Amino acid sequence: MKKIEAIIRPERLSHVRAALDELGLRGLNVVPVSGSGAQRGVVHQGRGGEEVVVDILPRLKVELVVTDSATELVVRAIAASGFTGEVGDGRVFVLPVGDAVRIRTGERGDVAL
Repeated sequence: MKKIEAIIRPERLSHVRAALDELGLRGLNVVPVSGSGAQRGVVHQGRGGEEVVVDILPRLKVELVVTDSATELVVRAIAASGFTGEVGDGRVFVLPVGDAVRIRTGERGDVAL
């Protein structure tokens, strides 16, 4: 099993969810996060013409756990649906998962997903 964590633009969430729905994946967590990366912020014009640099930008972290066999398909779906072509589109991280337990039934491993 793998845990996939994707940092995406908030406005791309509906696209990412639709892509995951097409794959039959509905179990995910979405967490609001803020941070900076290669984009290094945005410059806005403040009052009186002064420039204001906003270097910590809002993003969403989408988290889900999938079987090893589904990992590449899910990563590609997230990357394609989160893509705008602009700096700051985000990142996808893949981490190993040792085990999963469905609390209600006690099922373990892939069947718990």
